[in-house]
Amino acid sequence: MTRMPALSKFSYADLLQLRDEVDAALAQAKAAEKDKLLKEMEAMAAQAGLQLSDIVASGKGHRPTKGARLAPKYRNPKHPEQTWAGRGRLPIWLAAELKKGRKLEAFKI
Repeated sequence: MTRMPALSKFSYADLLQLRDEVDAALAQAKAAEKDKLLKEMEAMAAQAGLQLSDIVASGKGHRPTKGARLAPKYRNPKHPEQTWAGRGRLPIWLAAELKKGRKLEAFKI
């Protein structure tokens, strides 16, 4: 491994460029490692008379949703940052608008 100069000697612009180059190199190295590992796993499965898909789940099964963020379905036109996904307790702003006689569909995104 080559010795790097002290990072404090780089300018801000140089550090940003260096970070981008490191990010690109990391992504490339990760993809190469992933391909290498996949080929090794396929070879091991073939040795056992199987295909890799027979061993590894496809990822299309049940996924737990507890704690997962849902895309918002309703938005407060007065305060666009206030949204509701349509699950759980009705937000105060939406309850107030519905009480005034407005329809839920009026707030649909």
